[in-house]
Amino acid sequence: MSEQPKQEKDYFWYIIAAVIVAVATALWMVKNQEHGKYVTTEQAIQQDKAFSAYR
Repeated sequence: MSEQPKQEKDYFWYIIAAVIVAVATALWMVKNQEHGKYVTTEQAIQQDKAFSAYR
Protein backbone atom coordinates (compact mmCIF):
# COMPACT_ATOMS: atom_id res chain seq x y z
CA MET A 1 0.00 0.00 0.00
CA SER A 2 1.26 3.37 -0.89
CA GLU A 3 0.21 6.27 1.29
CA GLN A 4 -0.03 9.71 -0.20
CA PRO A 5 1.71 12.45 1.75
CA LYS A 6 -0.55 14.91 3.50
CA GLN A 7 -0.76 18.16 1.56
CA GLU A 8 -0.09 21.40 3.38
CA LYS A 9 -2.79 24.01 3.23
CA ASP A 10 -2.04 26.80 0.77
CA TYR A 11 -2.25 30.26 2.38
CA PHE A 12 -1.31 32.22 -0.75
CA TRP A 13 -4.65 34.02 -1.18
CA TYR A 14 -4.91 34.74 2.53
CA ILE A 15 -1.49 36.40 2.43
CA ILE A 16 -2.43 38.42 -0.67
CA ALA A 17 -5.68 39.57 1.01
CA ALA A 18 -3.80 40.51 4.20
CA VAL A 19 -1.27 42.58 2.22
CA ILE A 20 -4.07 44.39 0.35
CA VAL A 21 -5.88 45.17 3.61
CA ALA A 22 -2.65 46.37 5.24
CA VAL A 23 -1.79 48.68 2.31
CA ALA A 24 -5.34 50.06 2.15
CA THR A 25 -5.31 50.72 5.90
CA ALA A 26 -1.94 52.46 5.69
CA LEU A 27 -3.10 54.67 2.82
CA TRP A 28 -6.31 55.55 4.66
CA MET A 29 -4.37 56.47 7.81
CA VAL A 30 -1.91 58.68 5.89
CA LYS A 31 -4.75 60.38 4.02
CA ASN A 32 -6.56 61.20 7.26
CA GLN A 33 -3.37 62.47 8.87
CA GLU A 34 -2.60 64.76 5.93
CA HIS A 35 -6.10 66.28 5.97
CA GLY A 36 -5.54 67.81 9.42
CA LYS A 37 -2.58 69.84 8.21
CA TYR A 38 -4.70 71.96 5.91
CA VAL A 39 -7.58 72.74 8.26
CA THR A 40 -5.83 75.70 9.93
CA THR A 41 -4.68 77.03 6.56
CA GLU A 42 -8.20 76.81 5.18
CA GLN A 43 -9.54 78.68 8.21
CA ALA A 44 -6.93 81.45 7.77
CA ILE A 45 -7.81 81.80 4.10
CA GLN A 46 -11.51 82.03 4.96
CA GLN A 47 -10.78 84.84 7.41
CA ASP A 48 -8.48 86.83 5.14
CA LYS A 49 -8.21 86.10 1.42
CA ALA A 50 -4.76 87.77 1.35
CA PHE A 51 -3.26 84.57 2.87
CA SER A 52 -4.15 82.60 -0.23
CA ALA A 53 -1.49 81.79 -2.78
CA TYR A 54 -4.21 81.85 -5.46
CA ARG A 55 -5.02 85.56 -5.64
